Amino acid sequence: MTQKVKTRLMNGDDIDRSLTRMALQIVEHNHGVENLAIIGIYTGGVYLARRIQQLIQEQFGISLPAGSLDITLYRDDWSLASQNPVVKKTSIDFSLQDKVVVLVDDVVYTGRTIRAALDAIMDLGRPRCIQLAALVDRGGRELPIQADYIGLDVQVGLGEHVHVLLREHDGSDEVVLVQQG
Repeated sequence: MTQKVKTRLMNGDDIDRSLTRMALQIVEHNHGVENLAIIGIYTGGVYLARRIQQLIQEQFGISLPAGSLDITLYRDDWSLASQNPVVKKTSIDFSLQDKVVVLVDDVVYTGRTIRAALDAIMDLGRPRCIQLAALVDRGGRELPIQADYIGLDVQVGLGEHVHVLLREHDGSDEVVLVQQG
């Protein structure tokens, strides 16, 4: 049996600082919040999107539309993963037409999750543009996809995995690098 060695990459304070910085970068890059919408990708991206939404709302005193996106049936590997995939609920109760959509995910890796999210978004409407925010960019792309806003950029080797633990789901905030050792 192989032992897992963990290295903490971010603690709760690091995550909070990164999300605050990312929220401000989103507003700055888009010259304000007009037509802005935040959409989180299940599971971790949904919690992070809600936090970014809240940070922007508190900072600018506005109501910012946000939603959640399930990409299960858009994945190119869903039939390999399970005969009975667990489909969550996509919840976007606003028009995407002419919106600047910021997709939020916890970790960007191969780019395949984001490709699936782009397909799902385009089936729901035609935004003006789509941007990507990721708490962690771990490298290793298989598709030409790049995050616009990143909390932590780390190169991860073979046999290493990044795990994002969030208080809404896991009880505490932490990003750890797990290595099979």
